[in-house]
Amino acid sequence: MMVNRRDDYSRRGRDRYDRRRRPSGDQFKGSLSEGLRNQDHSSSDEEITLDDDDDDEDEDAIIERRRKEREALLKKLGAETEDSMDVPSEAPGHSSPSSHSSSPRSEVADELEKSGFDFMESINTKRGTMQPDKDSKPFKNGLDMFADEIDTHQFNSPGTVQRGSSAFENPALTDNWDDAEGYYRVRVGEVLDKRYSVMGFTGQGVFSNVVRAQDTARGKQEAAIKIIRNNEMMHKTGLKELDYLKKLNDVDPDDKFHCLRLYRHFFHKNHLCLVFESLSMNLREVLKKYGRDVGLHIKAVRSYTQQLLLALKLMKKCNILHADIKPDNILVNDSKLMLKLCDFGSASHVSDNEITPYLVSRFYRAPEIIMGIGYDHGIDLWSTAVTIYELFTGKIMFPGKTNNDMLKLHMDLKGKMPNRLIRRAMFRDLHFDSNNNFLYHEVDKVTQREKVTVISSWGNPKDLLAELIGCQRLPDDQHRKVTQLKDLLERMLTLDPTKRINLNQALGHPFIQEKL
Repeated sequence: MMVNRRDDYSRRGRDRYDRRRRPSGDQFKGSLSEGLRNQDHSSSDEEITLDDDDDDEDEDAIIERRRKEREALLKKLGAETEDSMDVPSEAPGHSSPSSHSSSPRSEVADELEKSGFDFMESINTKRGTMQPDKDSKPFKNGLDMFADEIDTHQFNSPGTVQRGSSAFENPALTDNWDDAEGYYRVRVGEVLDKRYSVMGFTGQGVFSNVVRAQDTARGKQEAAIKIIRNNEMMHKTGLKELDYLKKLNDVDPDDKFHCLRLYRHFFHKNHLCLVFESLSMNLREVLKKYGRDVGLHIKAVRSYTQQLLLALKLMKKCNILHADIKPDNILVNDSKLMLKLCDFGSASHVSDNEITPYLVSRFYRAPEIIMGIGYDHGIDLWSTAVTIYELFTGKIMFPGKTNNDMLKLHMDLKGKMPNRLIRRAMFRDLHFDSNNNFLYHEVDKVTQREKVTVISSWGNPKDLLAELIGCQRLPDDQHRKVTQLKDLLERMLTLDPTKRINLNQALGHPFIQEKL
């Protein structure tokens, strides 16, 4: 590796770098959604840019205006309005009868179950393959995903956020239904829409909070209800998510393509509420509970990979980008055999691909996003590959601290970025010089001063197979399967998005097609 160090990188250059990292027109920084800003990773009134018209209207006028806007927006969705209070016998027009099944089925998961696969037994089997290696080095740039003190905000995603200390302190809000940040105050035992009895609080994200509830109109069937925050921008984002979910459900009436089912929606005290099928836990929780330090069994990873690729196929058919695929946004059922892709709050139509370097959670962000190159469904394929690696190893594949660090890790594995991509990059000056050499921004470990290291060539790339196997002593059949996984990941993680494996090729890959 040819390296030339330029210490004391000019402050003017760094200022320019900072300005370019925070373009005034960038609507996605931190939260991946229009109008949000990342400030100390906590919500506040200053985080969200809202229309100022509300200040000139009294409360009744605001409510009436929002009602009319909502009716107009929902009319194109073919949806019921807030005034509709009847309990329908079926969901209003955008779910199939099978979508209300209390135990959703999957052909891929059924295949795994019929083979006699036991999830818990597979975890114990994998732990048995782990061999202590005194000479092994810790994962470079590693991150303990399971540390209790981990800051989940470093994912730069609308995943989970902490409520501010003032969240329940403002009695002047609308009848005290909402906290200071627009989240609905969830009360266990409360009945929503005359049918959903709240059982408990599941979680909270930038856009909403989520509760578990029993549907008294359907024999106390359990459902998950996503209650969108009460402000204009979140409301519009929620309606957009509703539109995408409706389209996905309509195109997949038999629920075969592993995207979370939306049952119906309603409005409750000015909050848009989305009612979903209820699943057990997300894959981040599965890894933390069962796969700490070892990851999941190759049989489970093969099945999960196939199910995720089917979800990508459905989204491509619908021209939808998820733009935030990661273990946190993938739910599993009680048996851990069937998964569903969830949380379409950051989704967009494939044609609405605004260039911004902060789309997708950072660890799962494709190089074309970081560099400012036009993108399409390839960004979801990249995120899926990184997620699959994490499921098998229990480790973050690219734990970069910045976009620049992420590109360094990408090239450590895949080699130097092709010059043709660098020439097309809108943000090339942030990461490359005029000769297409990489400018690695780092802090000197001794002096603690910022510096830039010019990297003109890469040596041998990392051995992905060795990274996957780690200290496992695998039987021959599993070793063959992991070798196939390595080949599939290599093809999904091609730096040039136009040369990545396509979905049909991925679903036809030996890792998917050949059973273990």
